[in-house]
Amino acid sequence: MCGIVGIVGHSPVAPLIVDALKRLEYRGYDSAGVATIEHGKLARRRAEGKLVNLERRLAEEPLGGFIGIGHTRWATHGVPNEVNAHPHFSEDVAIVHNGIIENFSELRSELVAEGFVFASQTDTEVVAHLVSRALRGGASPQEAAFSALKRLKGAFALAILFRGDEDLIIGARSGPPLAVGHGEGEMFLGSDAIALAPFTDAITYLEDGDWVVVRRSGMQIFDMEGRPVERPRQQSVGTSFLVDKGNHRHFMEKEIHEQPEVISHTLANYLDFAEGGVRAFEMPFDFGKIDRLAVSACGTAYLAGLIGKYWLERYARLPVDIDIASEFRYREMPLSKSSAALFVSQSGETADTLASLRYCRAQGVPIASIVNVRDSTIARESDGIFPTLAGPEIGVASTKAFTCQLAIFAALAARAGLQRGTLSDEEARRMVRALSEAPRYAAQALRLEGHIEKIARELSQVRHVLYLGRDTSYPLAMEGALKLKEISYIHAEGYAAGELKHGPIALIDESMPVIVIAPTDRIFEKTVSNMQEVAARGGRIILITDEAGAARASLDKFETIVMPTMPEFIAPIVYALPVQMLAYHTAVAMGTDVDQPRNLAKSVTVE
Repeated sequence: MCGIVGIVGHSPVAPLIVDALKRLEYRGYDSAGVATIEHGKLARRRAEGKLVNLERRLAEEPLGGFIGIGHTRWATHGVPNEVNAHPHFSEDVAIVHNGIIENFSELRSELVAEGFVFASQTDTEVVAHLVSRALRGGASPQEAAFSALKRLKGAFALAILFRGDEDLIIGARSGPPLAVGHGEGEMFLGSDAIALAPFTDAITYLEDGDWVVVRRSGMQIFDMEGRPVERPRQQSVGTSFLVDKGNHRHFMEKEIHEQPEVISHTLANYLDFAEGGVRAFEMPFDFGKIDRLAVSACGTAYLAGLIGKYWLERYARLPVDIDIASEFRYREMPLSKSSAALFVSQSGETADTLASLRYCRAQGVPIASIVNVRDSTIARESDGIFPTLAGPEIGVASTKAFTCQLAIFAALAARAGLQRGTLSDEEARRMVRALSEAPRYAAQALRLEGHIEKIARELSQVRHVLYLGRDTSYPLAMEGALKLKEISYIHAEGYAAGELKHGPIALIDESMPVIVIAPTDRIFEKTVSNMQEVAARGGRIILITDEAGAARASLDKFETIVMPTMPEFIAPIVYALPVQMLAYHTAVAMGTDVDQPRNLAKSVTVE
């Protein structure tokens, strides 16, 4: 989603704000802008497109001022252009906003009737006018901001600047994250710690419903009743993040290549490789005492959860319900007191997943989450967390976060099997040994990149692709299709291989590539049978399998990506890498914006 930065400083802030916004580019955006108070007046520069356009504008028309707010926008209301870019002004007020004001239409009609003129199509502008209206009525900036906040419905984070007051930014949070950074004689606001890392490592995270008055001397936080509240000040891990592509062309490529290391780190947090056992990590529930687990997530995290469902049901005999988070709470799923809930989110801020978590909280069941950001909202509102150790994932299309989520699900399956008595100690040790080998197999898979790149160049010439898989390879097929769609804009669909003849086979012809994910396992022959159906109709097959699978798949004309032979249990983790590389190199061949694909955002903080 959008990114917010605010600085109350003691030197010109516009260049600092732009630098901080660059650290939020991973969220995805379509325009950017900065506003400052210069010689007692509000001034701003905005630009459509990437931050380089804003930098060019600032070079031509510099902004002075020791206080300012900045924004990268991902369009929700109004087309992406300079007019709709933030900050938005209304008389003495400048505002930036992340989220959606759900009652903006009602508020806009009310304000138009009172004579307010709207310059943009955005929902954000209603907030600026609400504050401005209160100021006209004699309210102080603090009173005006509070009165406006009480009128808003929806999910939002805000930063507000007031003409004539060069020592005040007011921020507010209702859903999307917002943090306050503490400095020496200066203060900061930001959508996350990464944005503020160059300035400070002392962070206070606003909680839902908080609003904050920020001045150079410090800050004061209030709740939506106007009562002062205290929030803990903590040292941020954001300062340790070096957001750099290194020798790679894109962050996504870098993050694909980081997977052997981060998978190893994540697994080592939950498994004792030396003893071959599962560590006694903290849990908010005992797998042996629950009879059902509800899992909910969005996008790639949902597909990780779907693979986790196969593992938990197979190895622990634990029934698992898994839902896309945007459907979960509206399905009004009944939850018994003997069930538990597990939520998966890279950012820990995904609005639909958070809403589902709160539904389960209201049902009184214990809640755990798998997150990559330990101090995120989902993490803070869970009874226990299973952190992935993927590090910051800058590319919008998830790669290393996905495989680390799978690593945790695999560790949980072993833990659950032991607690439920469905796995013996020796069976669990075999699973741990297999998982200990996953980083090595992942490194071997990366060596196939040259061959995968050649296949991808051919794939870049088509417009439609099918992915097929069975068992845990079925969710992986859906993940492969999702990755290809996200970054190459090629239409792709993932299907259970056995479902092919129930409709999708009608699409098969000589121009339709079909990517088959088929490690040699107990259902390999079934998958090959489905692949033969494709070959008989002239489909162009790309088979991802191991040496035994390649030898047994007796087809004349198909491309094969031959993976190392590995235990069946860990195949979904390792086979994710060629799937990712295939999408990545296809997108590179097509010249798309791999790290920041169109219309997508890294952290989706609205429903």
